Amino acid sequence: MHANEGCSQFLRFRWSAVFAGALFAAQSCGAAVGAWKPDQNVEIVIPTSPGTGSDATGRRIQSLLRDKSLVQVSTAVVNKPGGATSIATAYVNQHAGNGHYLMLTTISLLTGHIIGASKVTYTDTTPLGQIGTESVAAVVRADSRFKTPRDLANAFKADPAGVTVAFANALGNHNHIAAAQVARSAGANPRQMKTVVFNGSGEAITALLGGHVDVVTISASPVLRHVSAGKLKILAVSAEQRLGGELARVPTWKELGIASVSSNWRSLVGPKVMTEAQINYWDEVIGKLARLPEWKEELEKDLIEPTYLNARDTKKRMETEYAELSRLLGELGLARQ
Repeated sequence: MHANEGCSQFLRFRWSAVFAGALFAAQSCGAAVGAWKPDQNVEIVIPTSPGTGSDATGRRIQSLLRDKSLVQVSTAVVNKPGGATSIATAYVNQHAGNGHYLMLTTISLLTGHIIGASKVTYTDTTPLGQIGTESVAAVVRADSRFKTPRDLANAFKADPAGVTVAFANALGNHNHIAAAQVARSAGANPRQMKTVVFNGSGEAITALLGGHVDVVTISASPVLRHVSAGKLKILAVSAEQRLGGELARVPTWKELGIASVSSNWRSLVGPKVMTEAQINYWDEVIGKLARLPEWKEELEKDLIEPTYLNARDTKKRMETEYAELSRLLGELGLARQ
């Protein structure tokens, strides 16, 4: 064999080996970073009881994941109510680093920690995506002594302990904040309000219908059928501006000169220490869910604003709001000392 020919063969072999090594490294990197997908049942954990707004949202998500083939494995909804989301968070974190567990959570994940009702907060989870936001409505019985929003504000001012306010599912959450803001704006001490906390919105509505509480602060969608039936009445909403659809005629507290603006987002999180590959997978799936026409229709029907955020921006939003809510709950006298 000629010396030059041998050299050429050697170089071809060498470059082939280098290319093969690079290809193997790239494939290995892809498998480590971007190739994860669930290979067993996925649990969607709900921190409230069955029949609540969060429960209904979680079950719609489950249906769309299945019907639109967004995931290729079975899914199940598991309810773990109580403890200002701490029970559900603890359950999910029994499976730390496992991408087969999701939790649908709300702003209570932040507020429960701020007021000391829970030892866990968003930093004990892996934020994956925000899917919507809804404002808080003040709801009374149709035959309530509170005929107008001003009647309720005046009652708070005269005797805050004389008004029983019910909400779900934790002290210091968006529903509690909305009522406390009304009381404070009316000149009352929010800490003197008589509050009753239920595990789910359905229980709070039942208590209101039965005359056991005076007012419920709640997302509007669960009460609309009772409003249409003439059993309940929405006095006002804690929104920046009037809402649309069936709530177009309901005033905001703000337009009445009462400083109450409070909303609740719904977000999906996973257990702590999820891998980048797992986060990327669910980031893509939740993004696809948010773009579905069927999902947008569900949000509109439930009066939920479509405020989708990806995993990175959801984490940033939680960081920002934790600081803002710490200040707000401190001003309302509800934050832990």
